Amino acid sequence: MATTRILEWLGRLYIWVLLAFLYLPIIIMALMSFNVSPFYQLPFEWTKEWYASLWQNDQLISATWNSLEIAIITTIICVVLGSAASLALFRYEFRGKKFLQALLFPPIAIPWLITGTAMLIFFFGVGIGRGLFAILLGHVALALPYVIVVVSARLQTFAPELEEAARSLGANQWQVTSRVTLPWIMPGVIAGGLFAFAVSFDQFVVSYFLSTPGQTTLPVEIYAAIRKGFTPEINAVSTIIIVVSMALMLLTARFFKFGGEK
Repeated sequence: MATTRILEWLGRLYIWVLLAFLYLPIIIMALMSFNVSPFYQLPFEWTKEWYASLWQNDQLISATWNSLEIAIITTIICVVLGSAASLALFRYEFRGKKFLQALLFPPIAIPWLITGTAMLIFFFGVGIGRGLFAILLGHVALALPYVIVVVSARLQTFAPELEEAARSLGANQWQVTSRVTLPWIMPGVIAGGLFAFAVSFDQFVVSYFLSTPGQTTLPVEIYAAIRKGFTPEINAVSTIIIVVSMALMLLTARFFKFGGEK
């Protein structure tokens, strides 16, 4: 009995240490975005100066909007193409299907440094070059496998008999997809879209290789700002992004019941 209690206590302690390791740096960064000292000096003095300065920082604001625009477009493209590809892989048997499915995993596993170098060489070779359009293409290529894998995993729990029953009742292919299949896989589609958005918005390596001066994303701009000299405005924009991201994640989890129903 005593051993069980000790193990239970150690398990709880391990969880709290793990959570502290993950969230304590984020909490400190958020607090320091409200500290009057730009060098993290204590004692802590409350201020909103860095948030006011953030709105005057045209480079950070422009890079943030670039990241949001690219991430949203990437998410839309990947959700549409990824869901369609997952349905095709689920419904049809054709030569080379297993090989195509196996090819989904190398882009996820290959280091982004190698992927970014390859994309830079390829885009210059075909005449696309660098810029926001090249970054968008690179993000789509990186995020698409995540959507296909997640939606395909959701389709593994789908019973094909439901589609057959709908067809036997007179539904055409579009009605079967929109009224039977799509509602079932929607949690997977949403999860895949969140993965695509996160991969695109947080992507640094590929964006760094493909960006041009004046056309950068937020991770690249933060990296450049840190090299020139750290500013608490980075803490401010990071805090805003974290709050908005966590709020969206909680709302999505709440309305789509990713945790299941009790």
